[in-house]
Amino acid sequence: MACLSDESWVSLPKMLSERLSLRGDRDEEEKKSFIDSKTTQYRLEKVFPVYAMGISRSDSDCAGLVGNSGDPVADPIWDAVKEEAKLEAEKEPILSSFLYASILSHNCLEQALGFVLANRLQNPTLLATQLMDIFCDVILHDTGIQRSIRLDMQAFKDRDPACLSYCSVLLYLKGYHSLQVHRVAHALWSQGRKVLALALQSRISEVFGVDIHPAAKIGEGILLDHGTGVVIGETAVVGNRVSLMHGVTLGGTGKEVGDRHPKVGEGALIGASATILGNIKIGKGAMVAAGSLVLKDIPPHSMVAGIPAKVIGCVAEQDPSLTMKHDATKEFFQHVAANSKDGRSTGAQDREKNDEGNLIRDVARLKAQISFANANAKAIPGL
Repeated sequence: MACLSDESWVSLPKMLSERLSLRGDRDEEEKKSFIDSKTTQYRLEKVFPVYAMGISRSDSDCAGLVGNSGDPVADPIWDAVKEEAKLEAEKEPILSSFLYASILSHNCLEQALGFVLANRLQNPTLLATQLMDIFCDVILHDTGIQRSIRLDMQAFKDRDPACLSYCSVLLYLKGYHSLQVHRVAHALWSQGRKVLALALQSRISEVFGVDIHPAAKIGEGILLDHGTGVVIGETAVVGNRVSLMHGVTLGGTGKEVGDRHPKVGEGALIGASATILGNIKIGKGAMVAAGSLVLKDIPPHSMVAGIPAKVIGCVAEQDPSLTMKHDATKEFFQHVAANSKDGRSTGAQDREKNDEGNLIRDVARLKAQISFANANAKAIPGL
């Protein structure tokens, strides 16, 4: 991250005083105002280098957010983010500079998101200024991503009970951050800029603990709850309105190449630490219980659980990902338990019948052997 060196920072008062000495016609009030404004600028540059160096885009860079008539399109999500940031700045003055640099100084959600992502992913060799240029260039020229970042934010706000506000999604939730960086990486991958896309994937994995291949196709309105440990392979496809809990793996089954990863249908709910392997289909509206190992296709609107996963029932909701109900009703489990008990009872009865039949046959065989032995004994002289 570019910023002033310590030597430059120490020499600032001398620089300012020398500059002021050349303007003796100004009164003391103007001098004080000048010093305060310049000092504020340098301090801002030291603390928030991306914003202070003029990377903040102009209104014209948000020109993509207009309707067919040329009039600006209402953006309620961005309006909500700004209002929440203002309220948070009033409640926590210590965060006011952070909130201003991250949200209030920008003209649209795309710019603010680019700033936040750049500062989270930057390192000594991949500067925040460079990353922000990349993010803004891709997002501001891709209406699909512009739509997705808003639908994703709404998904986090609606489905995560721990999410306090739209503002908190933008600033703090790494599941949201990793998902949006993937969208940029996927766009770069599609443009043939695969090295840069893989570099972003690597940074996502290092910073957020989420590993999504840039070639993976992910729909909109997605929730990566917590995000930690999520792995999505190269040829995986995730439909719209899907919710993925932490630790979910959409992986392959070996060293084969080609289409080898799962395809998750719209509205599916994948529980924590579920592992789905191979080029299989998870039907629309299906629910995979936490900790399950899925190796075969799952029918739409079905509930699966276990290792390996088996269908244990049906899902009443059209999109279980929206309700986030990971458990079934009491009546459902009573029904499953009763069927399981009946199955075990029937099996035990069958085994008893089989055992009884085997015993009868064994006794008859033994009697026959005894009779045969007696007959042979009588036939031998001297016995």
